[in-house]
Amino acid sequence: MSARSAISTKSGKKKAKTPKISRLYKPAEMTLEEWQIELRRQFGREQPFRIKNLGNHPVFSEFQVANPESKNSYRVRIRGRGLGDNACTCPDFATNTLGTCKHIEFALAKLERGRESAPQLRNGFRPSFSEIYLQYGARREVRFQPGSDCTPALSRLAADVFDDEGVLKPDAAETFDRFLEKAGELDSELRCGDDVLAYLAEVRDASLRKRLIDEAFPKGMRSAAFKDLIKVPLYDYQCEGALFAAKAGRCLIGDEMGLGKTIQAIAAAEIMARLYGVERVLIVCPTSLKHQWQREIEKFTERTAGTINGLRPAREEGFKTPGHFFKITNYDTVHTDLDLIADWSPDLVILDEAQRIKNWSTRVARSVKKINSTYAIVLTGTPLENRLEELISIVQFVDRYRLGPTFKMLHDHQDRDEAGKVIGYKNLDRIGQTLAPVLIRRQKDQVLDQLPERIDSTVFVPMTVEQGKYHAENREVVARLVQKWRRYKFLSESDKQKLMIAMQNMRMVCDSTYLLDQSTDHGVKSTEAATLLGELLERPNTKVVVFSQWLRMHELLVPKLKQRGWGHVMFHGGVPSHKRKDLVDQFRDDPKCRLFLSTDAGGVGLNLQFASVVMNMDLPWNPAVLEQRIGRVHRLGQKQPVRVVNFVAKGTIEEGMLSVLSFKKSLFAGVLDGGAPNISFGGTKLNKFMETVESVTSTITEAPANNDAREALSEFDGASKPTNQRNKSEESGEEKSAPADNPWSGLLQAGMALLQQMAPAKNGESKAPVKALVQRDDKTGESFLRLPVPAPDVVEQALKALGSLLEGLRK
Repeated sequence: MSARSAISTKSGKKKAKTPKISRLYKPAEMTLEEWQIELRRQFGREQPFRIKNLGNHPVFSEFQVANPESKNSYRVRIRGRGLGDNACTCPDFATNTLGTCKHIEFALAKLERGRESAPQLRNGFRPSFSEIYLQYGARREVRFQPGSDCTPALSRLAADVFDDEGVLKPDAAETFDRFLEKAGELDSELRCGDDVLAYLAEVRDASLRKRLIDEAFPKGMRSAAFKDLIKVPLYDYQCEGALFAAKAGRCLIGDEMGLGKTIQAIAAAEIMARLYGVERVLIVCPTSLKHQWQREIEKFTERTAGTINGLRPAREEGFKTPGHFFKITNYDTVHTDLDLIADWSPDLVILDEAQRIKNWSTRVARSVKKINSTYAIVLTGTPLENRLEELISIVQFVDRYRLGPTFKMLHDHQDRDEAGKVIGYKNLDRIGQTLAPVLIRRQKDQVLDQLPERIDSTVFVPMTVEQGKYHAENREVVARLVQKWRRYKFLSESDKQKLMIAMQNMRMVCDSTYLLDQSTDHGVKSTEAATLLGELLERPNTKVVVFSQWLRMHELLVPKLKQRGWGHVMFHGGVPSHKRKDLVDQFRDDPKCRLFLSTDAGGVGLNLQFASVVMNMDLPWNPAVLEQRIGRVHRLGQKQPVRVVNFVAKGTIEEGMLSVLSFKKSLFAGVLDGGAPNISFGGTKLNKFMETVESVTSTITEAPANNDAREALSEFDGASKPTNQRNKSEESGEEKSAPADNPWSGLLQAGMALLQQMAPAKNGESKAPVKALVQRDDKTGESFLRLPVPAPDVVEQALKALGSLLEGLRK
């Protein structure tokens, strides 16, 4: 099927109506490109856009196409009906490589319906003037199109810089300005688009940067120029990163957490200032990091830095204040301050923790991408967390042409089932190769000899009966919704909200019932944490960073800390930005302040390498967030071994999340770290995740608290114990039950536990009513009795003993 199919009709008959093309499913007879072109044609011709002719010709002119709903307007240049004949200033046209967009298609539809314009459009563009234009496609090309009045002199001049097909020669960018000057002296009219000049400026700048860097740093990262670049010496890989950023002009530094991305960006800014004349650097970061950036700039350089704070008038004054080489603002105010930023006109923009723009549909992402600057450095240890679209959004700020059209990239790298659901990714290694010119990424194991040791341990804690009740109730909601999704392949928005609330409740109750009802505290995590802290803090210089996603979990810990006289600070998203620096300083400088309690909202980007222990009271959904937490302590500048303790509620959704975290790590590695090129979900993402949740939440452990925390501590200290005395397998990290001396003890304990639950309390009611033990199978509708049983190895030993007893009786 042709990309631009025409419908011919006989006189007196109505035109056949073109069938609608679905934006979700590509027709089998269409190529991917034909489908995308038809979608834009169909959508564009249905829009209530407004059009205004900005030129002299009624058809072959420049038009302004405005969207009254979004208030956006773009310039459309019409030169013909064919793909690639026309151009638009919208972002989609610049990157989709299709040669059209919805604004062009809207303009063409208007012209095709005009009595005078339609015949002219069919006859084609025959200008009297000659034109140099930028053709957008799989790659951008500068082209020359001679007009009807083109003189032989202009043709000869153009032949020196354009090939026989009218494409600019590769080495002609440097001499293009001289060509324009000579052409201006001739009688022929020659027009050149603004986008041509901007594109050629990029090409020349890249060549100039390479020459200047090679001259100033002839030995690369070991050049003498690094000795007096900033106040502190850089590691070789940091010198490499600073040079890469300066030479690329616009790039992404994606080093793992703790490898010093901040100092690399500061060093690159200094190189750009000395070699390229950069005078104004805008740093955009989370609010919690503004003062940290200012402190590190003052520590590493002689440059001045000012933070943009307060309400709009104060921020306006901050941008107008002269003399600051760096100005530091936060993501949340970019939207309202775009005019102030434009007036200040930064030469270089540094985005820190750039995962804040991973979702291109958010206002923050859209606003940040409107900031204009010649140079850009994007810093993030997690450019890819869950989906490829996140990486696309971040890279778009650096180079919107680098990854090509999004529809093609997703088509090339996603595996989908018959229903269109994403079931895996493929050819991920190709993305890394495509990004190589603009992305530099080093992992900790590549510079491990420069980093301190890190020891990880997972402490599995049991659930109480009360926690198990909440957990089971919410698990049943999840199971019911999963069953509905499997049956109908559909969940309403209300269902999705219920699903997310239930799953969130399951995670929260893994810490304590207090997180749900704020009145009870059934849960052993805080007690186990306090016990472990008591042993860790016996060492007088030990400082601990405790992370939890929920502030209420820290509220449970605070009384235990005060009771033992351990000084602490509480750091979370609700702490005013001007007070955050003081909390970090107090934790660092006050020997009595032993603990730093932080939520994920407050802990982004912090440097806490003066601590030596990271305690995670709960697991985040995303492995990148977990590594961010640990990277606050296990980073360059750390001089002690770092201990990481992860508390996980046994047999709950927390344990099920471990497999989901493993998949996300595989996706990240496949794209950026040279991992497996193909990754399969083993089913759709939602289905696979729900199966995992179901399997790990079917049984709730109700045993008393164990000694895993103290076992983990002994592992830190290198203490050795006989294998049969340890609850945790050193090879797999999984908890194993030690065989009981009496094979009947496990069954007897389970039976006693059941009787205790059902036994009447003082008020005459059973502690666990029998009806609570009766469950209903969602699939069959049959009822069954749900009883707690001991571990499988205990049952197996008891059955063997029973077999021996029966055999003895038989004999």
